[in-house]
Amino acid sequence: MTGSPAVPARVLRRALHAPEADRGNALPAGAWWLWALGLATAASRTTNPLLLGLLVGVAGYVVAARRTDAPWARSYGAFVKLGLFVVAVRLLFSVFLGSSIPGSHTVLILPELPLPDWAQGVRIGGRVTAEQLVFSLYDGMKLATLLICVGAANALANPARLLKSLPGALYEAGVAVVVAMTFAPNMVADVVRLRTARRLRGRPTGGVRAVAQIGLPVLEGALERSVALAASMDARGYGRTAEVPAAVRRTTNVLTLGGLLGVCAGAYGLLAAQGAVYGLPLLLAGLVTAMAGLRLGGRRSVRTRYRPDRWGARAWLVACSGAAVAAAMIWAGAVDPDALRPGVVPLAAPVLPLWPAAAVLIGLAPALVAPVPPPSRGARKQERRGKEKA
Repeated sequence: MTGSPAVPARVLRRALHAPEADRGNALPAGAWWLWALGLATAASRTTNPLLLGLLVGVAGYVVAARRTDAPWARSYGAFVKLGLFVVAVRLLFSVFLGSSIPGSHTVLILPELPLPDWAQGVRIGGRVTAEQLVFSLYDGMKLATLLICVGAANALANPARLLKSLPGALYEAGVAVVVAMTFAPNMVADVVRLRTARRLRGRPTGGVRAVAQIGLPVLEGALERSVALAASMDARGYGRTAEVPAAVRRTTNVLTLGGLLGVCAGAYGLLAAQGAVYGLPLLLAGLVTAMAGLRLGGRRSVRTRYRPDRWGARAWLVACSGAAVAAAMIWAGAVDPDALRPGVVPLAAPVLPLWPAAAVLIGLAPALVAPVPPPSRGARKQERRGKEKA
């Protein structure tokens, strides 16, 4: 009797402990994309730099904890650099092209280029204020956070496995998307490999000349890999379709196009104050119609699914954590919009809203429930060497 209560506790700890990832329990790529899109949706609802920084930190921590050593997993750093570049470009545009944000704190005054009367509202040069720089910084950080969230999904999800989750009617477009998505990660891997080779040979890895010498081999290698992937997929039967009657094709087109139009109109109705009554019913009707069209269009696909991805409890927890972050941020925008969009006139330090920040931390759930990736080859070699020395 004394040892019986320990058994459920042991079973509970074993259930909560994340197992090591393998081919059977790896999360579907769609779960990672839904999680990342939830974070991106939350980022699109705010310009508070503290919340945006928290979203970037959550995405970066999950990527560091659950990414593998696959080529596509190395592209996260490139998306971070791209986000920083976007912020810098946004600030430069604000400095040289001006802004409509009024301000009283002058930072510098640039020579202003006179423009004709038909270009009213456009300014090149002139007075640069601290208010417009802060506004541009907030705006650039929002776009950079969106890119980083997409980069997190690209680093965690296998693009080839994402193709399995697409409906049969969309698999042809999915093949093209997968080939395109493998281009960027392979290009990043080739850049790292070529820079390492140049460094070992004593050649410079920075500067315009080095970039020009590395660029052509990088583009050629990434393109060859993408073409090889497309050829292998074509050899396995992708791109082959079955014959269907003309009436079925026309019905599929009408249902799919009508459903997508209904989704667009319903989404517009939800965003506009005048269409709040009919927005949700029209959106639901459009989704149902589009799904029926995709289901009917899948009859022309002759392929079968080999080892389809299974959506278990862990996959649903990962996907729902991103959706919870997005829902909480949308609700916070309706309840307290000033906290999510701090003003810049007058200048004031942004304040971190507590419960939206706590809701963002829900996005850390994949770092706890997702299967742990196996150690990389380098880590296994070091572990083997340590055992041999011991």
